[in-house]
Amino acid sequence: MRFRFGLLLVLLPLLFLGSCGVKKKTLGSSSSAGGYRKDAPLSDASDARGMEFSGNKLENYANLLGVRAKDLDSKSLYMMIDDWMGTPHRMGGLDKKGVDCSGFVGMLYQKVYGKDLPRTSRDMAENIKRKYDNQLKEGDLVFFSFGGRNIDHVGIYLHNGKFVHVSTRKGVIISSLKDAWFAKYFTRCGTPSS
Repeated sequence: MRFRFGLLLVLLPLLFLGSCGVKKKTLGSSSSAGGYRKDAPLSDASDARGMEFSGNKLENYANLLGVRAKDLDSKSLYMMIDDWMGTPHRMGGLDKKGVDCSGFVGMLYQKVYGKDLPRTSRDMAENIKRKYDNQLKEGDLVFFSFGGRNIDHVGIYLHNGKFVHVSTRKGVIISSLKDAWFAKYFTRCGTPSS
């Protein structure tokens, strides 16, 4: 009986750390999940704080990413991101009430690119053509290991070091690989295998 209880005490924390469940420590930010304008993309990237946004959604994303609107390869990608922006994190969730990182990435990938991905970030990471971070293109996957050596978080690369993902505190958000927190735990990246 003690063995089973001890095993449960060891396995329970691992279950919570397995996929998107590790909370990010945050530095001060001028935007919060409840305090952004609906016509503006939500970002915690340090170089995006204080940016002004207009009513044109694609222009907003282009400005946030430091590119021209015509450089956004998949307009449907940004429209879907915009539709889900700010949706809260919920482990195992797959709807607007809450979604987790791998659920969001898998759903987005299926709708935008017509590809089915594995359900967990760890399995997604095993099914990619690996790249160096300087080779990343819009739509590639970026992986993190917040809880130790196993991959437990995934996002979709956009442009100029920015990626969209589901934050446990802020929900669907755009962040930067260059920000210290993400740079520290960035583990792997690449294009999903066909």
